[in-house]
Amino acid sequence: MSRISTVLTTVVATTACVCVSVPSAAASDPVVSRGVTIPAFYTPPAELPAGNGVLVRHEPLPLGLSLPGLDGRTLPGTATRLMYTSTDSNGQPVAVTGAYIEPSARWKGDGPRPLVVVGSGTMGQGDQCAPSLALQHPLTLNGRTVSLAYEDLAVYRLLATGAAVVVTDYVGLGATDRLHTYVNRVDEGHAMLDAARAAHSVPGASVTGASRVAMYGYSQGGGASAAAAELQRAYAPEVPLVGTYSGAPPADLTEVMKGIEGSALAGALGWSINGFAQAEPELRAVVEENINATGRAALEDISTTCVGDAILGYGFTKSTKWTKSGESIAAVIAGEPAAQAVLDEQRLGTTRPTGPVRLVTGVRDDIVPHAQARQLAVDWCAKGGDVTYKAVRLPNLGDKLLTNHLAPLLTDQGDAVAWLTDRLKGEPAVSNCRTMPVQP
Repeated sequence: MSRISTVLTTVVATTACVCVSVPSAAASDPVVSRGVTIPAFYTPPAELPAGNGVLVRHEPLPLGLSLPGLDGRTLPGTATRLMYTSTDSNGQPVAVTGAYIEPSARWKGDGPRPLVVVGSGTMGQGDQCAPSLALQHPLTLNGRTVSLAYEDLAVYRLLATGAAVVVTDYVGLGATDRLHTYVNRVDEGHAMLDAARAAHSVPGASVTGASRVAMYGYSQGGGASAAAAELQRAYAPEVPLVGTYSGAPPADLTEVMKGIEGSALAGALGWSINGFAQAEPELRAVVEENINATGRAALEDISTTCVGDAILGYGFTKSTKWTKSGESIAAVIAGEPAAQAVLDEQRLGTTRPTGPVRLVTGVRDDIVPHAQARQLAVDWCAKGGDVTYKAVRLPNLGDKLLTNHLAPLLTDQGDAVAWLTDRLKGEPAVSNCRTMPVQP
């Protein structure tokens, strides 16, 4: 039985159970996802060490894009593959993978070398899509899966400032013991904060407990960085978070589902449903009751896809084809209070973020809708947050094609890196919350 089939058909008595078929710690057969053999490193041990942000294992990670430096050091830095501990949304210990990169560039600011935690934008749900693997293999193309390391540009720009970078794979993306819990704010926020903790233990790392820490993320990563900023005080108060970049954050999943429906990235709806069906019995029961055979097959297939596969295989699909009633999945969930409550609990903006936040959203974004991202800035400002809000105004580059969503990632990236670098140097941010009522 496949992992996703098990998720959708197993009845459980406790939310703490992870109901997926998983490889055992002693499994002799390697995990293969769409023709890609996942290194044994990514299979978690049967037991994890106690604590959050504890390094479970590490090994050298060859960067797919690097150059020899004049002083003998590889540019942009030396990378280490990581597995570290975290706590999932059900309060259970979980192994998370990722990568730490010690930069070749010198840090020119005051204090010890700072650290930037990068939460990648949407990569997919198959283990072969993991951001740490993408650092090693910038393009994966084998006829069965397509994965492009588009976040490497941001990672390398951050390294060029002299800051160290740690990239998280999130819960279940890479690690082979469960499905990736796509856009689960608690899992993602914890994974980012625990990556900061784990970085201090990496052999050869120059960052220390006193190093200033910043969060960077766009799209899925923007939601993850926003969640980390909200959760820091309660979950990781010792992490010295001095700035967060949150680009195009999916703050209200109910609204984001409407944007994704029928778009080029329609497959992302399947990733979200798969992840929440794994973690939340209330939503799992609704999915099981309402998904038809076509939808069941689609969700199973989508569970191993990367972005490229999802666009090619499910672009512009409407979820009305996946339900017994012919309603969209969003409509089905809206009609079930217990299932809708699962999405409502994912809402960002209910807690004041720690430290200054730069929130950026494209006014034409029709995948992660502009209005709900702007509302996150409004909500944070109302709670006394230190928010620098920017609406990116670009022409309409094509309805539901992803172009309106991705363009601000590229046009704002330089400013985002510069803003974070200023925070890492200890320079104060300038909030524009007072002008929110007149900003688009």
